Amino acid sequence: MDLKAVRAFVAIADSGQFQKAAVDLSLTQQAVSKRIAALEKDLGVRLLVRTARGADLTIDGQALLPHARALLQAEERAVAAVSPGDRALRVDVVGRRVATAGLVRDFHLAHPQIALDVVTLFGADTALAAVRDGAVDATFRAVTMPGHRLPDGVEAVPVLDEPLRLCVGPGHEFARAASVTPAQLAGHRIWMPGNEPGTEWAAYYDELAATFGPTLDTIGPNFGVEALLDTIAASPTLATFLSERTPLVWPTDHDLRLVPVRDPMPVYPHALLWRTDNPHPGLAALRDHLLATRPRLTEGAVWRPSWAESVR
Repeated sequence: MDLKAVRAFVAIADSGQFQKAAVDLSLTQQAVSKRIAALEKDLGVRLLVRTARGADLTIDGQALLPHARALLQAEERAVAAVSPGDRALRVDVVGRRVATAGLVRDFHLAHPQIALDVVTLFGADTALAAVRDGAVDATFRAVTMPGHRLPDGVEAVPVLDEPLRLCVGPGHEFARAASVTPAQLAGHRIWMPGNEPGTEWAAYYDELAATFGPTLDTIGPNFGVEALLDTIAASPTLATFLSERTPLVWPTDHDLRLVPVRDPMPVYPHALLWRTDNPHPGLAALRDHLLATRPRLTEGAVWRPSWAESVR
């Protein structure tokens, strides 16, 4: 497969426009179009559809995109194999609105000279495979040990215990509470449509529910955090879990409340995972920074799932 054509395809997928992709690749728009036409001919399918706003991926284009990115990453790794340290440090943060993305932002502010490539991979299995294969240098995950065995040569160190907050609307029973205990949540509906079976966060909340008795409601399509907060704000019975470290903005008329959970305080255990033989000089700097700046909890008893203790 012609990697120049693959790179043009990914550039269009990222920008949504042939013209913008051409500028990014320092090519003419005609040259980009020819590369896409040749790629579509080789594969025997349509990958892109031109629209008034630019270009949209077809179903086949959507199917090809992750593999196209993997091809370009493989090319990059091949070059980096003979020039370690010349490329950016690639770190998976799970999601750009979660606390681990903030940790990497803080690292960048402290070490602006270290180039970063921040990515978001779905699920621990995908992330661990990426670390093992060298597609990323490090990832942040809740390591569900012992049920989730780390690949040989991959290590994990805890870097953040993230306290949970109960997010409720103004009509909820706990809206005016100074704090709640996990035991008080027994029988209450905690709506988390993003809890997909098999993910590490689903494993965390499943054990929390089994320990303290709240009812996890994962039914319904996941339309994103904004739609989730719209529903919570209007409901007198639904609640969800958020963190003060999660950068969110909601309309003032939502009047949402973040209620501390204490006695014990449930914390989500984030760990940094990396390959021990990874030679990238920025990796050691990231690890040292996270360990030196790791927040220490001083508010009494905390709760972690049983599997989290293996990487304390």
